[in-house]
This record gives sequence, structure tokens and C-alpha cells, in this order.
Amino acid sequence: MFDLTLTFDNGPEPGVTPRVLDILRERGIKATFFVIGEKLGDPVRRQLAVRAHDEGHWIGNHTFTHTVPLGQQRDPAAAQNEIGRTQATIGDLAHTARWFRPFGGGGNLDERLLKPSVVDYLTGHKHSCVLWNAIPRDWADPDGWVDRALEQCRSQPWSLMVLHDLPTGAMNHLERFLDRATEAGARFHQDFPPGCVPIRSGEIVLPIHAYVSNIEESVTP
Repeated sequence: MFDLTLTFDNGPEPGVTPRVLDILRERGIKATFFVIGEKLGDPVRRQLAVRAHDEGHWIGNHTFTHTVPLGQQRDPAAAQNEIGRTQATIGDLAHTARWFRPFGGGGNLDERLLKPSVVDYLTGHKHSCVLWNAIPRDWADPDGWVDRALEQCRSQPWSLMVLHDLPTGAMNHLERFLDRATEAGARFHQDFPPGCVPIRSGEIVLPIHAYVSNIEESVTP
């Protein structure tokens, strides 16, 4: 038996997200979709976020462009450009906790995630920072991630899993993963393991120094 929370990053995608939503609805599973802000500028993609929200899923912020991890950006306006713009685009689809997941540049849990000005922005704007403890790298191994995901689930009491509703083919195996997880005794949750949320509604509740760089920001004279 193990507990499992599902999250989907980097969407929404018209060719993938609808099927993911269908599968979750068929099984009565609620998840969180951490969306890319610039994708919501497309009316078709935004409507998918609306559908996810209306079906009880949470909509989270996963930066506007998803290009360079925030801990590696020298631009002092990076937080507003990447987090603020996305939150404004999410608008009334947002959860009251203002969920934000940083871009890890390949799933890295280290100082690439944040920098001091980003932490200040998250706390000042009452965001909650959601990390992860299970990342089966479905984007890199679209056909082989299921076994790895199950191993990660079995290795800990409560997994917060990162999957991606992207057109890689990985989500063709989502049903198989959910069936095997259920057979193994998975209990699905929508909320997050406390150890994966170091900032909650603007309050730093867990040590975050390991996720914060000391990069010097460029200041235009």
C-alpha cells in the first residue's frame, strides 16, 4: 500500500490533455495540472485548463516560458515575468493556495530551482511552492517510464509524481500505470505530501536553502 498524488506539467496540449482528463475522470482521480503561462494564450489550450478546473482538478503555475530555471536567471524581473504573468493568465482558474512549481531543468531538486528574489516574490504574493519526490522521466523514456514510476511509488509512503501531458507518447501508458498502481494498493490523493511544499501560502514552512542559488542578478544602469 502507498499513497500517490498525480501532477501533470508543461501542458495543456490539445492532442494529449483531453485523453488524460478522460482517463482521470473514468477512475475518479483528481490531480493538479501545472500549466505553462504562454500556452494559455491559445484559446484551445485555455479551454482545456477550464475543463480540468471544472472537473475538479487544480490548476498550478509552472512559469510562463519554461526555458531557463529561475535559479539560473540573472534578470531581476524574472519572478514577475515568469510567475506573475502566468498567475494573471490563470486568473479565476487558480486555487486559493496559488500553487507554483519551479522548472527544474530536467527534474533537478537543487539550487537551480529558485533565487532570493524569487523566494521574496513567492512569499510576498502568497504563493505555495510545490516540489516533488517522484519523477520517472516520462518525457525522456515515453515507453519505459511505468516500471520506474511504480518502483518510486513502492520506495516511499507518499509519492508526489511528476508526469507530463505532452505529445511524446508517454501518456499512451497512463492507463496501464494507473491500473498497475491500483493493483499494488495505491491510494490516490489530490493534496500534496507536506515535505514537498516548503512554502505554503507565502509562509516558508520547511528549509529551502538547498533550492536557492546565490546568483548575482544583472541590474541595468
